[in-house]
Amino acid sequence: MSLSSSSATRLRWLHLGIGLLAAALCSAALAERLKLRILETTDVHMNLLNYDYYQDRFTDEYGLAKTATLIRAARAQSPNSLLFDNGDLLQGSPLGDFVARVRPLQPGQVHPAYKVLNHLGVDAANIGNHEFDYGLPFLRQAIAGANFPYVSANLHIDDGDGNPANDEHAFPPYVILERTMTDEAGGRHRLKIGVIGFVPPQILKWNRQHLKGRVTVRDIQETARRLVPEMKARGADLVVAIPHSGFERGETVFFAENSVARLAEVPGIDAILFGHSHGEFPGRFFAQHPQVDLARGTINGVPAVMPGRWGDHLGVIDLVLDKASGAWKVVDSRAEIRPIWDRASRKPLVEADPVIARLIADEHEGTLRYVRAEVARSTVPIQSYFAQVADDPSVQIVSQAQLAYTRRAVQGTELEKLPLLSAAAPFKTGGRQGWNHYTDIPAGAVALRNVADLYIYPNTLKAVKLSGAQVREWLEMSAGAFNRIDPAGPAEQNLINTSFPSFNFDTLDGVSYRIDVTQPARYDRGGKLLNPGARRIVDLRHEGQPIDDKAMFLVATNNYRASGGGSFPGLDGSNVVVDAPDENREILVQYLRAQQTVNPSADANWRIQPVPGVKLRFLSGAGGIAHLARYPQVRLVTDNGDGSALFELLP
Repeated sequence: MSLSSSSATRLRWLHLGIGLLAAALCSAALAERLKLRILETTDVHMNLLNYDYYQDRFTDEYGLAKTATLIRAARAQSPNSLLFDNGDLLQGSPLGDFVARVRPLQPGQVHPAYKVLNHLGVDAANIGNHEFDYGLPFLRQAIAGANFPYVSANLHIDDGDGNPANDEHAFPPYVILERTMTDEAGGRHRLKIGVIGFVPPQILKWNRQHLKGRVTVRDIQETARRLVPEMKARGADLVVAIPHSGFERGETVFFAENSVARLAEVPGIDAILFGHSHGEFPGRFFAQHPQVDLARGTINGVPAVMPGRWGDHLGVIDLVLDKASGAWKVVDSRAEIRPIWDRASRKPLVEADPVIARLIADEHEGTLRYVRAEVARSTVPIQSYFAQVADDPSVQIVSQAQLAYTRRAVQGTELEKLPLLSAAAPFKTGGRQGWNHYTDIPAGAVALRNVADLYIYPNTLKAVKLSGAQVREWLEMSAGAFNRIDPAGPAEQNLINTSFPSFNFDTLDGVSYRIDVTQPARYDRGGKLLNPGARRIVDLRHEGQPIDDKAMFLVATNNYRASGGGSFPGLDGSNVVVDAPDENREILVQYLRAQQTVNPSADANWRIQPVPGVKLRFLSGAGGIAHLARYPQVRLVTDNGDGSALFELLP
């Protein structure tokens, strides 16, 4: 049966109407949906260029100039994007020291970091803990050159009345950015994006000399629960949290340094951009956390990203926003980190943006002149490949400099009568920083860049007065750097506890001791007493005699440790008796210049006690292979071919 001409016409019109209605409905749906890309950099630590000032050469493994290329590519893929920086920007490389201390920033000058970030078009930024290393006045002077807002919600001005509850914010706690976005149908929408930032509460310990009496700090999650509803009430369609804080897999306590897990539980937060611990999220390290969905890159359902350190990754969060309910809501998300370097093939994935080098050419050249200046000569190489398992020259020379300085500082005082010790730790020991992240200074000229390589932080020297019992507990805390070795367990066991930061592995010069790794760690990383009956430190002696727990000692260290950094028992700033204004690094320079020629051989005052029947294995940089002749107690097991090597500590 065939349709009449008029019936066929009516049917065509019906189909056309249905098609037009469907198109209109589809267009309306698209008009209520848009995609937004959020980009993050974090923990750049003044590695603005892909340049290793310590080795005085270009590198493909890090540098914001490389990340800039990723940023440009990510923006080209999305019509709507925002870029944020999460702090620890101003300190961490000789370039940072040059601008802050060597050729200080002048009034009206733009800090090189902001020459770069302004060029990149950063939308807002958070303040990290290392931003305070050069003091509050320098921080305020530097960020004045930023063409974008800074936020820090849990940092307040100390008004001196003893009531932190009424202290005003030291910086804007949050901002609400207004941006025009394009929906899927091509329509334009004005979106309000709330941005809130946080700093670790521990800054009051870590930078006590700069911040005591000037600021107060509050818990991260508590602050977020108070302010996020306020941001929503002020019209924020979307809330992006930028905590300079890491993500602990265990319990997160009140006032925790790493609070991202708790922050992800705060209602109203739509995305989290985090950092501080130099980790990578999404990444397999977090695979076993019950709150984590690695495939989508979420924590407790909230999209989150942490892009490593030094510009080696770009964080990318893609959000799909829908307004069908009348308000913009996140209906889908994906988070990822994009690397600049392929670790497997050891090849670069992007080229550096040449504009960055042009923007800061003057500061870069000045830094090169600064770090190339010779201060002394060494008769032997100075390296840190085995600093975590044996007394080491890179740590020894720092202790020697601290001892010489402190002796002069206490001369003629009552403190001169106390036995003097020195605490120092290895700073460059590979791990998450990469298998090239070691001190490796050849014999011969020692330049300023090498000094900065030996001591990478702008700490100042402090000395604390402690009892013999407190000295023992200091070393017990430090001994958490090792795994517990089971004498009845496997014949080969991993020695180093990779979750323990090497900068907290203090060794003490002036005493001798052994470390019994068959014992459990006495303390956890947070300084909590875990095993009261455990003692890893054995045969602790001073001048050949067992230490008297009641005897008093003077211990040279740095402001970070003396004021409680690392949560070492007995160290909270109250027992500082030498409060020196000089940086440990400058003290090292003075020592080297006075010596002119040094032989920083370790004196083997400590060692790890052998475990009969067990081979103690550890990973380190393959560069250590060239130094094995000076380490008869270390044997190469295998070169892994990826920049790392497996070694064994011999009895």
